[in-house]
Amino acid sequence: MFTGIIEELGTVRHIDLLKDAARMTIDANVVLGGSQVGDSIAVNGVCLTATSLSTKSFTVDMMYETLQKTSLRELTQHSKVNLERALQLNSRLGGHIVSGHVDGTGNIASITPVGIAQLYKIHASPNVTAGLLPKGSVAIDGISLTVIDVGENDFTVSLIPHTMKNTTLGFKKIGAVVNLETDIIGKYVARILSQSKDTRKEKTDISLDFLTDNGFI
Repeated sequence: MFTGIIEELGTVRHIDLLKDAARMTIDANVVLGGSQVGDSIAVNGVCLTATSLSTKSFTVDMMYETLQKTSLRELTQHSKVNLERALQLNSRLGGHIVSGHVDGTGNIASITPVGIAQLYKIHASPNVTAGLLPKGSVAIDGISLTVIDVGENDFTVSLIPHTMKNTTLGFKKIGAVVNLETDIIGKYVARILSQSKDTRKEKTDISLDFLTDNGFI
């Protein structure tokens, strides 16, 4: 689990393309502290396992599913990436609970200056926007942000100068692909409500004809 508070920007050193997979080495500093082989590190919001570590870098494997469902497939040598180590239970939860399991990708539709901030509109599929609500949380490339407005195919967030300076969103352009993860608590609530609705529907299927046909009347 993660918080969506980016610890540093890493740099892709190289990517080895394998059969239906890839292996990536990332130069880093902060996230190497206290990390061990087997630990989870979020790379642009995608939870990946560190398979090897050095004093200046770490390596991760990306399977076919990850490459198909996230923007990591677009990374190249020298790409900058958002990095965060897994949450420790004795630390402050500064963002929100982020699993690192991406729900889908979106595209930056527009960037509009508003005072000191930058307003980003993100195009996304209805499957993603259905899990969002105004003033709720969303992770964009692993960055914990507050949703401002939600439409059927888009939503908006606002970035302060600190976020612009210390994450990949500060230099991504209109049209860029980003990873999106909706609030995990909202997913469970939606699932429970959906199951409750299905249960109520099953109960309403009982009719007088059903009771008669089955010998109850």
